[in-house]
Amino acid sequence: MVQTLSKPLTLDEFLDQTETKPASEYIDGQIIQKPMPQGEHSVIQGEMVTTANAALKPNKIARAFPELRCTFGGRSIVPDVSVFLWDRIPRKENGGVANRFMLAPDWATEILSPDQSQTKLIKKLLHCLENGTEMGWLIDPEEKTIFVFQSQQPPVAFDEPEQIILVPSFASELRLSVGELFGWLLE
Repeated sequence: MVQTLSKPLTLDEFLDQTETKPASEYIDGQIIQKPMPQGEHSVIQGEMVTTANAALKPNKIARAFPELRCTFGGRSIVPDVSVFLWDRIPRKENGGVANRFMLAPDWATEILSPDQSQTKLIKKLLHCLENGTEMGWLIDPEEKTIFVFQSQQPPVAFDEPEQIILVPSFASELRLSVGELFGWLLE
């Protein structure tokens, strides 16, 4: 859903608004509400966060967050999964995780939902890459394919069950095959 206003909001005005459910994003001066996640989306998102955190959090390498608002490059987006290197996680004075993340994630994942525009999700991932994100994943449950995006490189498709999906350099401890990822939908 795209919200049209008589006078467009600035990014700061958008950030001052009450959060919506599902989340709204601020892209190119427009407010766009994300679709409500459905079953496949929710399973993959939950398992992705759990799997990434199991591999990366114990040694304080990085941390995965579901549906985290990230504001950078003139936009405020909410990737399905955002992973931040441990030392880049914004913190409060007491050391706790801050509420506002005013930077691009190190790894962003989008999960394609039915009736969602693949083009819009690719544009979001490209915006992340242009602003310092190391890697973006676009997961298509219907096609059982993961598209991996890296800066200055062509996208790579992973669609064979035995293929190990490419991960960012900092996440080398995470080994996940296409079959394992889509196998989460059968559990």
